[in-house]
Amino acid sequence: QAQLVESGGGLVQAGGSLRLSCAASGITSKIRTMGWYRQAPGKQRELVALITTIGITNSADSVKGRFTISRDNAKNLLYLQMDSLKPEDTAVYYCNYWTVDTTYWGQGTQVTVSS
Repeated sequence: QAQLVESGGGLVQAGGSLRLSCAASGITSKIRTMGWYRQAPGKQRELVALITTIGITNSADSVKGRFTISRDNAKNLLYLQMDSLKPEDTAVYYCNYWTVDTTYWGQGTQVTVSS
């Protein structure tokens, strides 16, 4: 079946950087909007950033100026460059791909930022 797989998470010190990626397999429809979400323990899942097919983006106020979302349309890859990481960025990060009729979710990758 269709599957999204996140990678690039890990443990990093505050102020450091990580680059997350999301690869799709088994999706035959054209992918439209892509996004990154995150969920910290005891908190609701929240939107981190979105990017449209033509590269228009928006992001949560908490990550503006620090995180950059990008995509490779030819390879159906999604990226999240995370700089100046803070302990409050610690969460499981999930990628999300929209097609015309379906939404796909990855299983998540853990990001832990130590102080």
